[in-house]
Amino acid sequence: MFLRCCAAAALVLLSAGWCERLPPRLVSSSPVRLEKSFGRHSRLNQCHYMLKHLQDGDQITVHMPPDIAGRWVSDSCEVRSGPEFLTRSYHFFSNHTFQALQFYYRDNHCREPSYTLLIQGSVHPRQASWVVRGGTEADFQLSRVLLVSHSPAAAEELQVKLEQSCGLMKRLDPGLSYELWADGSERSSRDCARGLDFSMQELQLLRMERRHRHGDPATNAEELFLGDVHTERAQRRLHKPSGYQPPLQSVKTYDASCVTCQIISEADLYNPPVLPSQNERPLRLYGNWVSRRCEVRPGVLFLTRHFVFYEDSNIWEGHYYHFSDPVCRHPTFSISAKGHYSQGVPSTAVMGGTEFTFTVTHMKVTPMDMATASILNVFSGDKCGKQGSWKLGVQQDVTPTLGCAALGIRLPHTEYELFRMGRDSAGRSLLFNGQRPTNGSSPDQPHKRATSYQPPLIRCISSQKGSTGIGKEGDHHFRLGNGYKTLDQHLIFVIVLVKLVFWSI
Repeated sequence: MFLRCCAAAALVLLSAGWCERLPPRLVSSSPVRLEKSFGRHSRLNQCHYMLKHLQDGDQITVHMPPDIAGRWVSDSCEVRSGPEFLTRSYHFFSNHTFQALQFYYRDNHCREPSYTLLIQGSVHPRQASWVVRGGTEADFQLSRVLLVSHSPAAAEELQVKLEQSCGLMKRLDPGLSYELWADGSERSSRDCARGLDFSMQELQLLRMERRHRHGDPATNAEELFLGDVHTERAQRRLHKPSGYQPPLQSVKTYDASCVTCQIISEADLYNPPVLPSQNERPLRLYGNWVSRRCEVRPGVLFLTRHFVFYEDSNIWEGHYYHFSDPVCRHPTFSISAKGHYSQGVPSTAVMGGTEFTFTVTHMKVTPMDMATASILNVFSGDKCGKQGSWKLGVQQDVTPTLGCAALGIRLPHTEYELFRMGRDSAGRSLLFNGQRPTNGSSPDQPHKRATSYQPPLIRCISSQKGSTGIGKEGDHHFRLGNGYKTLDQHLIFVIVLVKLVFWSI
């Protein structure tokens, strides 16, 4: 059900120099234009409009290299794999030093603080990323890590972890700070922060976006994207980011409706933020859901998504647009999938999550640029539609060939999913589904099910009755995950290499 760009393919991209180094400059974007690929007579005009006007139609400006000086805070209770529930408050100073606060919780609404980490160090933005187009690479160095627990139960759990990982014998008491690591001290040789799977590798990749409404340049909002955290906790310290976490909001410019931002901005090491109380929202998939922004996935993938869940059946449709750029203006290909899903079961592993099993049985592919169409025509046999028949903008059903080997797609395909619902600061419904494994694999077995989430989708139509099939004029093109299990990896390498030739023209 999902197409993945494996790490080896990413290395091919790097060695060929596809992610060009950009000089320091401003990179501006305008709303995505997808009229042709959506079709003229679509009944889902609202969804189409929202995908064409990502970020609610805001004008986006990216600074490279970014000036990240200032304070930045989370706008929601975040979920990392494990799961871990946390909020963040980072302060970057003009002399390149920083002080970061990570607040950890026992619950999925971030109302029961467990412990807080205070991290001090320095960070130096360097050059445009060779891994993630539109991002900036950075070097960082830690100088100190402090820990404060906020309850006797949390202190006891931390005591056990730290005794096992670094032989810590000192008693941990709630409300008191303890040094887990300090540069140049005896403790630096026995890193107690390792026992918490702590890492700040996220500082190796930066992206800052400034957005404003069309015709109102004075209304600015700034967001800071830091590198993704590996979905396998044991790999966090070795991971070089190739995607992003949820963005942090600038304390100077966050929207007045963001109560969470205000609460977090007023917190400190000894007084963690307690977010507003909220009821657990029942999961209702029915309807249409679309991306709020151009999304980035590990493996140099840029995409937008649109899900359709039918009210009178357990049938879903997924349509994904893939792009070659970080603002989703230049489409490369789209995938339109259809299948069925199981009844949801409350997750016992992730508080607030619901588990599903999704199966893909039908799929169509549309090449959206000449390079992709030409590449698909290179492959012989019946492994990806009819040989030599691919044309620009013309959709082709790959169900009869059991998928498309050139794109690493094999049908039928089953994946084990995790969903939850939420609301943004404006009260709009959001839908989260499971984060893809950092290593590019597929959650095709129950034990591989995600314990964290991808960027949320926003509801554009509340209900959808009756399956209309896929691939008709006006359909969106999206998929649930960000990759299918690759069958013939060398085929992917060929695609990447050939596309490099076209992109360099």
